[in-house]
Amino acid sequence: MLLGLLIAGPPTVEPEFDRQTKESMTDKDVTVAVVCFAPTEVRYSFENIDHELAKYVAFRLRENKITIVPPDHVRAWLEEHKDWDKPEEIGEAFNTTYVIYIDLNEFSLYEEGTASLYRGRSEAVVSAWKMDDDGTAEKIFSMEKISKYPQQQPVSTTEESYSNFKGRYLSRLSDEIGRFFYEYYLSDEIGTGS
Repeated sequence: MLLGLLIAGPPTVEPEFDRQTKESMTDKDVTVAVVCFAPTEVRYSFENIDHELAKYVAFRLRENKITIVPPDHVRAWLEEHKDWDKPEEIGEAFNTTYVIYIDLNEFSLYEEGTASLYRGRSEAVVSAWKMDDDGTAEKIFSMEKISKYPQQQPVSTTEESYSNFKGRYLSRLSDEIGRFFYEYYLSDEIGTGS
């Protein structure tokens, strides 16, 4: 077993997207745009959470060798086209291969019923749209992501600043979403229970 680890490296987990579609976002000449939608009630508490999460996920994908449209370019396009309503409009605007669309239904940074304990929680539907040559797109992948962090016990607000915890949770959530699209080590999955 040790020899296998030395030769092949630690065991990896195939991304769910690759498994379901038999395609890969890490292929040559593939470009990806990431967009997030959050309903008004979520944005009421977290004003720019849709742009923040899209940015975190885009950077996470780029770290894992997926070519992305810079999130600030996507955000600028969204600001100029407030009446957009389909992911394919973004894909056509940036001539991408795929659009990852995150529908963020719930987002919270506090333990339920208290403002003195942090626990990131979110529910989202993550889909991937494949662009066709004629500017239309087909949804080829969709998965629900229910996230809770930390798993074991919440963090006291006296131990960590709000902005630090928020950044840590967005980093964690972006990796959870990103793993639908890039390979990761089995050992990473075991070590994520904190």
